[in-house]
Amino acid sequence: MNIFKKNEKRKLTGYWLVLPYIIFTAVLWVYPFFWGLVIAFKKWNIISPVKEFVGFDNFLRVSQDPLFWTSIKNVLFFMVAFVPLSIIASLTVAWMLHRIKFLRAFFSIGYLMSYVSAGVAYSIVFMILFSGDGLINTWLEKIGVTIPWFSDARIAMFSIALIVVWKYLGYYALIFLAGLQSIPKTMYEAAEIDGANKWTQFWRITVPMLNPCFTIILVFAVMMSFNVFTEPYLITGGGPLDSTQTPVMQIYYQTFEALHAGYGSSFALMIAAISFAFVFIVRKSVEREAA
Repeated sequence: MNIFKKNEKRKLTGYWLVLPYIIFTAVLWVYPFFWGLVIAFKKWNIISPVKEFVGFDNFLRVSQDPLFWTSIKNVLFFMVAFVPLSIIASLTVAWMLHRIKFLRAFFSIGYLMSYVSAGVAYSIVFMILFSGDGLINTWLEKIGVTIPWFSDARIAMFSIALIVVWKYLGYYALIFLAGLQSIPKTMYEAAEIDGANKWTQFWRITVPMLNPCFTIILVFAVMMSFNVFTEPYLITGGGPLDSTQTPVMQIYYQTFEALHAGYGSSFALMIAAISFAFVFIVRKSVEREAA
């Protein structure tokens, strides 16, 4: 009987501990989501109390909007650059952190600083660095090269991707570092006894054992790609020629500048559906049980 009461008390304590998070989620996620879902079927300019029901008209308008498809194309281009570069760079950093014996926490925090840096601040810094007469092009001019990082529609989104890679490098590296530290050393010792070289150990042991880390980072990277906003908004404003126009920039413009709240909400819901579809495909394609 005492054990039963003790278990009930533990459950009650657990409920009280998670209650603040449940309230936080309900207020800042669940309620806005359903409110946005309702607004998506209405025509509303935010200022007026009148909300005209228009059914699926907003969704039809979004599907026929050229900027909707342009923003999706830009996101796909962004992912092609951002995802592999992020994985390669963060795994390399994680491997180096895993190999060092001293001051590992110090270097880990150093790499993580980019993730906690203010988006506005580092966007301005990179905008200056990559400008036509900035430090990067000044160095490149010494070998006779000048790159229009943000003024050429062909590479502007790639340039944005490089900046975002820098931001998330430390965060993703810490995820990989945790995965590397969880791999038993006995597996590598057994592989060495069997004559496997370092390259074989990496592909046959490290990569399969890091599958959960790869899955998490891929999911995070795909979701982030559909939510990129600060960097293109501040640096290029969506240009040149809408080459860095993103879905969130369009949602912001339609909702808060053009005052088309219903249209902006339907835009956001359609982007969310596409984003979740990509995440689902990634998880089904990549996620495996660790051997």
